[in-house]
Amino acid sequence: MLTTGTFTFVILLLSFFVTAVLTLVIYKKIDKSQLRSVFILTLSCLSICFIGLIFQVLFSNRFGIPPIYFDYFVYIGTCLLPVGIFFTGIIFAKTKIEFKKSYFALFIVPIISLLILWTNDYHHLFYEKYSVNFPETIYGPYMTIHSIYSYGLLLVGLFYLMSYSIKNAGFFSRQSILLIIGILISLITNILGTFGILHMTVYMTPITFAIGILFWAIAIFKFNFLSITPIALQKIVDKISDGYIVIDENNKIIDFNKTFLMMSGFKDSYVRNKNLYTLIKDNSAISIDIDTLKEILSSVKKTTKTLALDKYFESLNMHFHIEFSRLNNKNSFIGTLILFKNITQHVEDMKTIKNNQETLMENERLASLGQLIGGIAHNLKTPIMSISGAAEGLSDLIKEYDSSIDDPEVNSQDHHDIALDMSTWVSKIKTHTEYMSDVITAVKGQAVNLSNENDISFTVTELVKRVNILMRHELKNSIVYLKVLMKTDENTIINGDVNSLVQVINNMISNSIQAYDGKPEQNIDLIVDRDDNNLLISVRDYGCGLPDKVKDKLFKEMITTKGKNGTGLGLYMSYSTIRAHFNGNITVESEIGQGTTFTITLPL
Repeated sequence: MLTTGTFTFVILLLSFFVTAVLTLVIYKKIDKSQLRSVFILTLSCLSICFIGLIFQVLFSNRFGIPPIYFDYFVYIGTCLLPVGIFFTGIIFAKTKIEFKKSYFALFIVPIISLLILWTNDYHHLFYEKYSVNFPETIYGPYMTIHSIYSYGLLLVGLFYLMSYSIKNAGFFSRQSILLIIGILISLITNILGTFGILHMTVYMTPITFAIGILFWAIAIFKFNFLSITPIALQKIVDKISDGYIVIDENNKIIDFNKTFLMMSGFKDSYVRNKNLYTLIKDNSAISIDIDTLKEILSSVKKTTKTLALDKYFESLNMHFHIEFSRLNNKNSFIGTLILFKNITQHVEDMKTIKNNQETLMENERLASLGQLIGGIAHNLKTPIMSISGAAEGLSDLIKEYDSSIDDPEVNSQDHHDIALDMSTWVSKIKTHTEYMSDVITAVKGQAVNLSNENDISFTVTELVKRVNILMRHELKNSIVYLKVLMKTDENTIINGDVNSLVQVINNMISNSIQAYDGKPEQNIDLIVDRDDNNLLISVRDYGCGLPDKVKDKLFKEMITTKGKNGTGLGLYMSYSTIRAHFNGNITVESEIGQGTTFTITLPL
């Protein structure tokens, strides 16, 4: 039959063995973190207690050594254990902390307690009478300070452990229940023993803590206690449309929602605690380039900005906007939140909007072209009538020449005169046909569909010539004069689609004409200048000007000051054209009553 001493020794030895094995397993298998480190410190303190008490049981009575001398060693673990549990609770609640100088003050009382205990024979401030049985022990005045401080730290640490476990997993979760049981066993037993309500020996304190730690161990390995990141894992409602995963510092997936599982087709058990890179390498559903992902995650650790990546997952037939956000506890990085926003419908809607916009722009072009053709038809009447007159004149000269062939009175000079008249008429026809050819070329260029690109090299002279031809009718009808101010070499070469640029400038001139609201005898300046390696083309009028609220929105949305007579597409389309086809920019300066200047900047 086992004696009390033997039974105590076996229990202590078994408790030490369990604590040591638990410490070793946590050290080797649980990912490195502050929580893991401080929990190992707590277990180490408990191991110190067991070692001291085991030696006390073995050698105190056998060699007549006062048991208090073994407590000198035991109390190293006993004094530091509340500090360890305090930090365990704080780090569990906050995930990661910065060890400030103020935290080191927590060790002052434990160190003082040890010093007073080790010198107890001289002052008896810790124990007036020491016994392994609590009821027989008479405590010194300092024990009150030590007990209040130690139990205070224990209560704060245990409070954080219990409250944040309940907050994260729920009160009736298995993890919370295990933590609560472990806490209550050790806490209640020691309080009852300390105040003499329960007959206890010094051996009961570490044993009850060992039992509590055993419950914590189940929470650790069965329910991922040490893998929880409470701040990152505040439960997001699983019904939200966006999927998310949370990865820790080691890129291990520690949380996700049901939406992510539905999107990816993965199972809960497959995803949890899996390395993100391994998950992507092993599955084609999430087709993200590993190098790109590593670069983004590395950048997230260094910035507070949210980084994003748009990706089409072919296997899912879905478009996603993936956001990567740094998770902080104050200034400490604790993990990354990866949010998967399904933008498939948005992408489809944008395609529809783009198609509709192109249709609207094409309609705008055709409407402008209709006006243009009306003006061109009017302009072509003059050269056609002139050519017709020249043809009549040539016919008369041909008849005259034909009849003079056999006329003896017609000399060689008369023949030369007839030839000169014919040459004059031919020269006039040539001039008019060249003008008509230029008009037809300009009109044909403007009739090209928006989707067609015709990137060629052209000179400033050719550009201005086309603008003059195409705007002549509208300027003439409005009795507005276009003044071309050439402040750079007129042979400067521009690369791009000349027809698109002509349309942009013509649209600006049309707006300037309308800015005069029908007032005749007005001027519009077309200024061509150069600034470093940029060509500046400005269209300036002296009309009514633009209000600030219109200027602010001018190139950001389709806005018009013409009411029902305008669509706002002209300048919006012009800005898009300059950006897309010439890598340039359009700026505006305007004052109410002073006029407006639009400036096109083209890199040469």
